[in-house]
Amino acid sequence: MQGKVTLAPNAPLDIHVGIDVCKAWLDIYLHPVGLRFRLANDDGGLKRLKRELGGFRVVRIVMEATAKYHRLASRSLHDSGFCVAVVNPARARFYASALGTLAKTDAIDARVLALFGEAIDPRATTPRPQALEDLQELVGARQSAVADRTALANQLGAAATAFLRAEMKRRIGALERHIERLETQIAKLIEADPAMARRVEILESIPGVGRATATAMAVGLAEMGACANKKIALLAGLAPVACDSGDSVGQRHIKGGRGHVRSAIYMAAVTAARCNRDLKTFHDRLVANGKKAKVALTAVMRKLVSLANTLITENRLWTPTRP
Repeated sequence: MQGKVTLAPNAPLDIHVGIDVCKAWLDIYLHPVGLRFRLANDDGGLKRLKRELGGFRVVRIVMEATAKYHRLASRSLHDSGFCVAVVNPARARFYASALGTLAKTDAIDARVLALFGEAIDPRATTPRPQALEDLQELVGARQSAVADRTALANQLGAAATAFLRAEMKRRIGALERHIERLETQIAKLIEADPAMARRVEILESIPGVGRATATAMAVGLAEMGACANKKIALLAGLAPVACDSGDSVGQRHIKGGRGHVRSAIYMAAVTAARCNRDLKTFHDRLVANGKKAKVALTAVMRKLVSLANTLITENRLWTPTRP
């Protein structure tokens, strides 16, 4: 902690706390009292933070989602009874621009997050179960490994030197064994969680959805079954966003969402547009009505994720005709 901080006991004001998280440090700002300080991003630092906040009436603590570095602070503060909101870093940056704050430092970011919490009042974020976070990490590692294998396979096709080709083949072999070990561990964790195993089973029952896609959807869209279809499509980045102004009606385009989940759904949609009777009919009708191939396939992706959400909500396997 940098410098001595003395917090007034029984503070009469509601306090909004902004925390800028990095691997080693937590930069903290208390609004409106204007106090700022830095603590270590570990159990000891969080213990001191809770002690310092004990004399205030904390309305909300806001921090950015920063890979895995925010998880310890978010979970610890939530378990201690604080209202914690984990927000998209882009939202906080846009808010900083709206305030006219162009500079970016850890201390400035902490202050912006505190002001963001007061002005926007973001909803509290409940930490995900540890088992789900472990699965998300493993699924992300598998997707990265598959991307690396694809890149190496493309390089192998262009390589002419015998030595280089042999080296690339060895690296591809090592990656394939790595992917197999990841898939084995992912399957083990899913089997150990009956609820997750059921979700994957339901998703796999949909024609066109394989094990890898079902796992990516079940783990990456944990909100399925608890949200409306439009909300799930938005989370996956498959909802068309309006772009209108005055008399001008712009084209709707998809944007945002969880790109890694959308990539998995894309591959399933390509298959479903050929082998899933209902989705094939839907896809062919759009194409026949003049829709571009990519627009039609995106619509199939949206239908697919809505179907998955409905099945999980109803806790049933896919059938050719709805019960």
